[in-house]
Amino acid sequence: MRSLLILGAVAFLARAEPIDDFVAAAEARHGEAGRRAAAFLVDHMPAPDRGTVSPAFLLENLDLAFAARTNFPWAAMVPEELFLNDVLPYAVFDEPRDPWRAELQEIARELVRGARTASEAAQALNQGLFNRVQVHYNTGRKRPNQSLRESRELGKATCTGLSIILVEACRSVGIPARAVGTPLWANERGNHTWVEVWDGDWHFTGADEYDAAGLDRGWFTADAAQARADIPKYAIYATSWKREGSSFPMVWSKSNTNVAAVNVTARYAGGAAAPDAMARLGVRLWDRKGGERIVAKVCVLDGVRRTCALDNTKAGTADLNDMPRFNLKPGTHGWLRFTVGDEVRDFALNPVAPGNPTVDAVWTDLVPASRVLDELQSWLALPAAERPPSAACLAAPLSRAEADRALALLTADHTALLSRERKEEMERRTITIGDKTLRWMDREFGNAPPEGHSLWISMHGGGNAPAELNDKQWQNQIRLYEPAEGIYLAPRAPTDTWNLWHEGHIDALFQRLIDDHVALRGVAPNRVYLMGYSAGGDGVWQLAPRMADRFAAASMMAGHPNEASLLGLRNLPFAIFMGGNDSAYRRNAVASERGTELDRLAQEDPGGYVHKVRIYEGLGHWMNKLDAEAIPWMAEFRRNPWPHRIVWFQDDVLERRFYWLRVPEESPLRERQKIVATVEGQILRIDGDLPPTLQIRLSDRLLDLDRPITVVAGGREAFHGPVRRQASAILSSLAERAEPASAAVAILPVNTQAP
Repeated sequence: MRSLLILGAVAFLARAEPIDDFVAAAEARHGEAGRRAAAFLVDHMPAPDRGTVSPAFLLENLDLAFAARTNFPWAAMVPEELFLNDVLPYAVFDEPRDPWRAELQEIARELVRGARTASEAAQALNQGLFNRVQVHYNTGRKRPNQSLRESRELGKATCTGLSIILVEACRSVGIPARAVGTPLWANERGNHTWVEVWDGDWHFTGADEYDAAGLDRGWFTADAAQARADIPKYAIYATSWKREGSSFPMVWSKSNTNVAAVNVTARYAGGAAAPDAMARLGVRLWDRKGGERIVAKVCVLDGVRRTCALDNTKAGTADLNDMPRFNLKPGTHGWLRFTVGDEVRDFALNPVAPGNPTVDAVWTDLVPASRVLDELQSWLALPAAERPPSAACLAAPLSRAEADRALALLTADHTALLSRERKEEMERRTITIGDKTLRWMDREFGNAPPEGHSLWISMHGGGNAPAELNDKQWQNQIRLYEPAEGIYLAPRAPTDTWNLWHEGHIDALFQRLIDDHVALRGVAPNRVYLMGYSAGGDGVWQLAPRMADRFAAASMMAGHPNEASLLGLRNLPFAIFMGGNDSAYRRNAVASERGTELDRLAQEDPGGYVHKVRIYEGLGHWMNKLDAEAIPWMAEFRRNPWPHRIVWFQDDVLERRFYWLRVPEESPLRERQKIVATVEGQILRIDGDLPPTLQIRLSDRLLDLDRPITVVAGGREAFHGPVRRQASAILSSLAERAEPASAAVAILPVNTQAP
């Protein structure tokens, strides 16, 4: 009979248009308590619901909420204020307004049978509900704010959808419940949503994350402890039906302010903590790219069989951000070793950054555990002075995958060494080699991209002048250009001579300058640019060809080349900027002539000698900063450390390494010596004025080292056969230049002379 009355009332209200009729019907059904409840629901109703939610829907929701208040013992003890705000509401966020209360009340009634308190009932629901409705965590859901109906249709939901279901289930049996979340963890690792239930006080739990130990536990507690109430994006909010000014920051609908909220950060945060001295490395393992997470034993190795942490990865219904976390010292490097069944695979661990970094490893991309790499790691675990140079692991042959891992490991070790050794000179901005000292000033622009900042070396004018004048030119140079992104660096020439930027000591000082910035400031080694004005432009003419393998692009402003050759610029984009009236030393005429020469070289050697020439008519030595167009032009280029064709021409300052060729110390070098080397498939051809012996520096970026190679030197076959990748080759490369992009994994000595 009561059911018939309810249906009759619903049918009547379905025909009534004004939502105010709902309040009158609620009072008729439940007296003054019904009127207050209906009025509260309507007064704080989200604006979009006023034209779409029917009085029939509202009355059914209210009837069932009152029924729960009568039928469940804990519900009767709930204060009216909490009942109205956290039991009665028909929605949690802005999810579709589907009816859910009757269905969930029927399911929940069975699950909470035997529970004596609201906490026990909430635990029972969290343990059994999600299997009953067949919905579990999965990032393949349609949208975050799914209703119960939508989530059941998919069988998938993420933390927000799961929280909606648990909040509604708790409300269906009279437990005050609300969704809680943060738009962004203070460590910037994303957002999260969970649930709070009231049992004399508020307690939290993760939805579909039942913990037999009780409430107020969760994988996210350490992250929540870092929340900041004074920074809205890092704060923690709880949903509320009552509108008191604040709104819940829904990351899926950032401009939507229709869901009321209260800031509950103080319940979770541990106060403004000092920066943590440890990094908390999170680890996830996926079966394939775009696939599913899998469970594996994972350990962090900082030496062969030296396990500094061990745990299990999470999968299945665990939240995406629920992962094992390892407390490690920032800078830790080594391996993540995963074990699935009887199979063991490794992931090279780069130096761990401070904070809360996360590693996403893909099982199909991992490589089998390697004995030789374990031995190499053991070798690296020794103090640097105690590492035997003849260790077998340095000479052992490596597969391509092993070579990649060895490169990462040795680079991390070398970078850490430089970070310790070079810290003081970087802080002082002063490098001394022999009797020459290089100082610099720098400015940083923009945010560093994932690969690292670019580096702009900008050389000042002056030369053959008092130190005070050259200092003034230096101070002007630091203000002259502003890249959109990068570290813009103006060095002070070590001398005050006319050729201050192309004396022999500059090469080693600049290499150390680059190494320091790669190691200590995270500069991307393939994004280092060279430029200079006036006497600095003289330096660009000279340094760019002979150090072309160090830079991504170079620009010369108002300088004179003197005797410098352009041949070494084959793989270095090069720009010339000159005032049309800058006639001193015939600078304008020479610039035009060199531009014509670059045109010819580019035509004769397709793909090489990329260049740009700007002669500004009517301008003299000062170009009114029009030459700043060099910056965006250069920024388009990245260095290729492994070009398939190189032209090496020795200047009056001799270089022993150029791209993938190196002349060993025992072989003589001469000025104006020219070598042309090309790679065609597996054949390397080297021609020109060849020294007696050469070292060919090899990488799989140049050719396939798993196949035999042939070297033809001076028209004759100097070598044919396989080569071995070795850690020793990587070590010697890094000792010369502290960056992995140009490091060789094999070094092949070649006799260029006929037998």
